[in-house]
Amino acid sequence: MILIAMGVSGCGKTTIGEMLAERLGCGFADADSFHSQANKDKMHKGIPLTDDDRWPWLKAIRASIEEKQAAGSTEVYACSALKRVYRDILRNGNQDVTFVYLKGTPELLKERIKTRKGHFFDPALLQSQLDTLEPPGADEAIEADIALTPEEIVSKVLSEVKDR
Repeated sequence: MILIAMGVSGCGKTTIGEMLAERLGCGFADADSFHSQANKDKMHKGIPLTDDDRWPWLKAIRASIEEKQAAGSTEVYACSALKRVYRDILRNGNQDVTFVYLKGTPELLKERIKTRKGHFFDPALLQSQLDTLEPPGADEAIEADIALTPEEIVSKVLSEVKDR
């Protein structure tokens, strides 16, 4: 099983992803680690990434997913996966890939980004991500409100994964 915690910056992808991995006793990978240095530099400077910047990144994540699946491993990823086409690349038609959409209000997201330390994402890019976001439907992802506590989100997700 592959779970992908998704959403815009500040929604808690890493926190929720790490907690899910801990509860499932599996590995965790942050999609940010798959970005090229050039992509990281652009984001740090407040320059939005283009699809051309994202294609190699998405393909690298998909390759990692395929490795985990070939090994029969469960893995949790944290990845923005803002557009359906990005999710389609990551899923690649595989029903064993489940997205967890971490949804929050712009105000809550802005507050979280302002208080975050040691991250290369320029807070000014949040609006760009919100504009790019194509929210997944119920057929595509488990949705969780980030106003809930992380523990509540993880419990909700694990309950819904079991029901799928």
